[in-house]
Amino acid sequence: MIKLSKLTHHSLCGASAFKLSIIAKITQADAPYILLIMNPKIIGTITTYPGMNQSDWLWQQTPYNFGRWRNIQMLANHPEPDFLLMYQFDFPKPQKKQSWLDKIRRPSPQNPENDIRDKLRGVPQERIIYLIREPPLPEVIEITKANYDRAKLYCGYISGPDDFAPNPNYMPAIWYHNNSFRELDEMPAPTKTKSCSWITSGVSRSANHRHRLDFIKLLQQQQLNFDLYGRNLPTWAHGNGTVNNKWHAIAPYYYNLAIENYTENDWYVSEKLWDALLAWSLPIYYGGAAADKLLPAGSFLRLPSLDQKGVEFIQDAIATPDYWHEAREKIAEARQIILHELNLLNWLSNFVS
Repeated sequence: MIKLSKLTHHSLCGASAFKLSIIAKITQADAPYILLIMNPKIIGTITTYPGMNQSDWLWQQTPYNFGRWRNIQMLANHPEPDFLLMYQFDFPKPQKKQSWLDKIRRPSPQNPENDIRDKLRGVPQERIIYLIREPPLPEVIEITKANYDRAKLYCGYISGPDDFAPNPNYMPAIWYHNNSFRELDEMPAPTKTKSCSWITSGVSRSANHRHRLDFIKLLQQQQLNFDLYGRNLPTWAHGNGTVNNKWHAIAPYYYNLAIENYTENDWYVSEKLWDALLAWSLPIYYGGAAADKLLPAGSFLRLPSLDQKGVEFIQDAIATPDYWHEAREKIAEARQIILHELNLLNWLSNFVS
């Protein structure tokens, strides 16, 4: 029996019996993946994240070609999209008003307001989505609030993982494995050959970042058996360097340390948790309450603190693979939730609907 989503059913109501039979055959042959939508809504994107301006952004998060997911198609650089996603976009600071003499001496560059309008590509305000992804660290709260205020001038929906966002909410899931969606969706658990890994960075610009670095030092002083990866780590950390595909640094391990930069609210949860679970690793997770709301109980271990108590917790957990074996079915369940429900493409599809 072929099951069509409500959205797909409505999109086919006007089809002829012949067309419907053809679609049914396609769906039957390729179930559960093929949901044929004739005219998907195009989602364009702008962001100030470096390295995220490629045309195929998020295409790895769908089983379909060219960024299709049900009723939408993600084409980040499309010149005339139906909807626009402003993803962690920092608005330029308003220009200071110049005196007439300054205008003669130092003519202003292009008006930032006009530059923003150009970036919006003619998309009407009610179809522009503004999503903040970064946590509300004390060091950036005022910048984030200013971005929300500016977004109100251009965007119909504004959200972020903090209580002062116009629409407080968790971040829809993106992940950093290069594997295809179908591989992640269908593969069994890979062979596990090592105990525990941690992918992090040497960033130290906030108190929370520095606390995380202190915890690395504590783990190494206690001679914990784990492999450390990441960019810009200090020399004393003895890290293994960066990886181009996080899969390589998580999938061979039973456990993964997934330690957030921020834990103080009920909204923030990041790719650190998704990446661990999608690689079939049991996360030892330090973060806020959002994870408990989004994922099944037993799909991760909750690290109590970044101190000696936390070190002892990790030592106990990774001493044997027993916790991983006990959690295996819950990990499988969580992976399906991440891929099919929490997925940013699924969130956008629901928004468009």
